[in-house]
Amino acid sequence: MDIWRGLTEVPADLEGSVVTIGVFDGVHRGHQTLMREAAQQARERGVPCVMVTFDPHPLTVFLPGRQPTRLAPVDFRITLAEAEGVDAVLVIDFTRELAGVSPEGYFTTMLVDVLHAKSVVVGENFTFGTNGEGTEATMRELGAQHGVDVTIMPLLHDEDLRICSTLVRDFLVDGDVARANWALGRRYSVRGEVVRGAGRGGKELGYPTANLYLPETVALPADGVYAGWFTITDDRVIDREISRDIDGDMVPGVRYPTAVSVGTNPTFGDERRSVEAFVLDRDADLYGHHVMVEFVDHLRPMVKFNGIEDLLDAMAADVAKTREILAWDKELLDAATPTD
Repeated sequence: MDIWRGLTEVPADLEGSVVTIGVFDGVHRGHQTLMREAAQQARERGVPCVMVTFDPHPLTVFLPGRQPTRLAPVDFRITLAEAEGVDAVLVIDFTRELAGVSPEGYFTTMLVDVLHAKSVVVGENFTFGTNGEGTEATMRELGAQHGVDVTIMPLLHDEDLRICSTLVRDFLVDGDVARANWALGRRYSVRGEVVRGAGRGGKELGYPTANLYLPETVALPADGVYAGWFTITDDRVIDREISRDIDGDMVPGVRYPTAVSVGTNPTFGDERRSVEAFVLDRDADLYGHHVMVEFVDHLRPMVKFNGIEDLLDAMAADVAKTREILAWDKELLDAATPTD
């Protein structure tokens, strides 16, 4: 996978490409259809498939403070794109200057002069250039002028719903991570560094949690408790001598079952919204590690309990339900994993 951060990093000797363009926040099922079509065309032509994406989100420039929460940071978008057959990713810094480029300038500079595109694949709602003046018709006209094939893909609909990033965010706001996962075609996940929390989970309650630091721009499910998976994403194995693992070391890249709390801790009067993961059957020192938490299903809303005993009863029920849900989910994971 080649990653080019800006037009100047694209190799001058690139002899051709098939390009798909978009923000691709979330890389949901609709985005995946674009990438797969572009990858197929690239294989047929014997050229690389290039995804062009933008960072930051365009609305961050036009509506600062009102931009949508982020479903997938750019580095994760790149990882997901590679899984769909994309060979290279061009990350464009979205600025007001870029937004002011005419549709023709946008097309000729990026697609013709730099990427030497043989074909372009976009969704039917794609617009480009000054004030979004470049439409499907504009794209086809410019393609004909410059000898670039243009494929306009219809938007993906399922169950009378248009699969889009807004739909995913709406499901998350409702706490319906199962439906968000359906729209994404994978489990929704967040990634961050484990930081020190209040420390009461292990000391007072017997449920040590990994507290994730996440920017406020990251999309989170509604406040509540969820069943999910926990994965260490850096390369450091947790040392058995400094951990208290019940069942051996925690290994990077391995999914571990987890109960996840999203939101504040009303029982203790905490007002800061956070993500805390209780990894089942583990008690390792995870501070400073980079991890991923995947959400599988919603267990219950966030509740203010009358006392610690009521909270402990609820947490025990959460763990039992998590085991039940993830036993079923693991069967799906195993079925989707190729074997030699």
